[in-house]
Amino acid sequence: MPVERLQRALARAGYGSRRASEELIAGGRVTVNGRTARLGDRVDAERDEVHVDGRRISVDPRLRYLAFHKPHGVTTTMRDTHAERDLRRYLPSGPRVFAVGRLDRDTEGLLLLMNDGELAHRLAHPRHGVEKEYLAEVEGTVTERHVARLRRGVHLDDGVARAVGARRVGRSGDRGAIRLVMTEGRKREVRRMLDAIGLPVRRLVRTRLGPIRLGKLKPGEVRDLTAEEVRGLYRVAGL
Repeated sequence: MPVERLQRALARAGYGSRRASEELIAGGRVTVNGRTARLGDRVDAERDEVHVDGRRISVDPRLRYLAFHKPHGVTTTMRDTHAERDLRRYLPSGPRVFAVGRLDRDTEGLLLLMNDGELAHRLAHPRHGVEKEYLAEVEGTVTERHVARLRRGVHLDDGVARAVGARRVGRSGDRGAIRLVMTEGRKREVRRMLDAIGLPVRRLVRTRLGPIRLGKLKPGEVRDLTAEEVRGLYRVAGL
């Protein structure tokens, strides 16, 4: 990647026109490798760290950030000879990306894909407390007692699992629905929690990861994240 003018890198990262980027630099709001930037500075996207208002931003055009609606039955791997379906068939051409964390084969919903290793690690690691929101369709009636227990914590074979948020959202026939917000990512954690309190899961969809929502993406669809969405991920990851 060639060295380029800082104004151009900022504009490409979503900070408006080059004129707007110049104003950010002139206002002393941009630093490069810890030094206050000046008009005319150039940056090496591979090596230099750029911050705006104290927040690190991505200026490397080779970095790619995608939101994917993983369908039911798809394994969260790029290549798996034992899986009926993996991620390869759904990915657009371009720089190679990898999944941020995992969704089990039977879980649907939002999966982030990127080639930004540091950001991906922070988003997936429980230590950083990035929220993941799920909508679960369960057998039986969801009561406030169930909700309270999920918030208080459920004993599983690998320790206590706790939802930072839980609420009932509806019922149809003999099935109920509940929204859960988690900050960990243990294997099949949501399913095991709900099963342990007598609410077996019939369908599970992840609807949000940090500030990114599934929205209107249909199963199998993928889209690029906006520059503002990427900045939002950097914020919640503490970068």
